[in-house]
Amino acid sequence: LPTRSRQTSSLREFMEKQLLARLEGVSLTGADGPRLPNTSSLIISGVDGEILLMNLDMEGFCVSTGAACSSGSQEPSQALLAMGLSRQEAQSSLRVSLGWETTETDILKFVEVLVSVVNRLRTIGREYELSATL
Repeated sequence: LPTRSRQTSSLREFMEKQLLARLEGVSLTGADGPRLPNTSSLIISGVDGEILLMNLDMEGFCVSTGAACSSGSQEPSQALLAMGLSRQEAQSSLRVSLGWETTETDILKFVEVLVSVVNRLRTIGREYELSATL
């Protein structure tokens, strides 16, 4: 790989390690296969991908749900479903792309915000489920 691609791939791996260490219920999609050096596909259990996307957007982070080939669709990504993911997993997916100028500091800020947003959404979800059973 060219130098820039290696650097970006290292940052992606750094981000993924941070997320796996700091956030329960996160898994990587396609981590064992060949991937673009700047893209990470995550499944974050317990949150809806679209709601997560909107919350991250309000925090200043642009991410996507599903796979690139399904952008703009409200249906789960056919590519993720074909990889064996359930509908729920595909709807909980998040695609994060790094830019050429992304830094380790940017990654740490993103991870901090993502952890905070996911924990908040999970708490709201649990409270909603609890109130629905009362």
